[in-house]
Amino acid sequence: METLISYLVIPGRINFLQLWRYGKSCEQRFRQNFSKDFDWLEFNLSLSDRVLTGDRKAIAIDPSYISKSGKNTPWIGYFWSGAAGQAKRGLEILGVGLIDIDNKDCINLQAVQTPDRQTLESRDANLIDWYLLVIKSMRDKLHRTSRYVVADAYFAKNNFVTGLQEMKFNLVSRFRDDAVLYYPTREKPTGKRGRPKFYDGKIDMANLDTTRVQKINIDNGDLYTLVAYSKSLKQMVRLVIWYFKDGKKPKLFFSTNPEMSGKDVIEFYRTRFQIEFCFRDAKGFTGLMQSQARDVAKLSFNFNASLTSVNLVRMLAKKRGIPIRWHHLRL
Repeated sequence: METLISYLVIPGRINFLQLWRYGKSCEQRFRQNFSKDFDWLEFNLSLSDRVLTGDRKAIAIDPSYISKSGKNTPWIGYFWSGAAGQAKRGLEILGVGLIDIDNKDCINLQAVQTPDRQTLESRDANLIDWYLLVIKSMRDKLHRTSRYVVADAYFAKNNFVTGLQEMKFNLVSRFRDDAVLYYPTREKPTGKRGRPKFYDGKIDMANLDTTRVQKINIDNGDLYTLVAYSKSLKQMVRLVIWYFKDGKKPKLFFSTNPEMSGKDVIEFYRTRFQIEFCFRDAKGFTGLMQSQARDVAKLSFNFNASLTSVNLVRMLAKKRGIPIRWHHLRL
């Protein structure tokens, strides 16, 4: 707990030297403690019970770029930076959070560092394989909270969806704008030999068949939902098509659970962005990118201590009914 409190009160950079200056322990003790295992997932799940009070919850995953340099930093490589709009040299963590759809809030449960390309290739794996492995390592505890995983369009891939479904999770995500989708067939089974017909024609987003869809009321545009067949995922999905008032290309949201309502699909996906606020606050105020460690275990401890410090502030602020203003929290 001393470490987490220090992350909140230390002015300037947060590293081992600063922890010694403002803490009660010596620098060497902090270095040793950062090498020890700690169940961040279980700890943050206990915090989530006090912060996230809504009935609808989901697991949000999001990779985040960490600016880092140095020849001896483990797993340093080129990773996608959303802010820069390009791949940059540094580190990446996969954040796994729990989002509260009813209250538009999020608690980061655990962050896991992503190996560089060479390390993945040596294990005959790719990024999707790694992300699935991370979720699988947390599966039993995550099942206690939700069976829905929410992620951005990068994860709308057949191998990722298949891996999630093998773990008894459904995915809520967004298709690419050029996704190939089909109307489900209205024909009844004929009983004849051969594969039954699953779908009719291809869905033309510019000429939507309004007899096959249900409209959802929303302020910024028109929303339509239906059960559709996805060519890339090779299965039926709950599809939501969002037509914007400004004439932009419609966006395609989906859930691998066809029984999920279109309204829930949109609300689950839009709440996903709350996990990005956890990264923003940790990068800006609790030293997410300031560790000087050159060890995977110590880097992992820093990432999770930084994000968990943000969770503690959220819990204390909610308990006392105080709106969070981060610039007032630093001494």
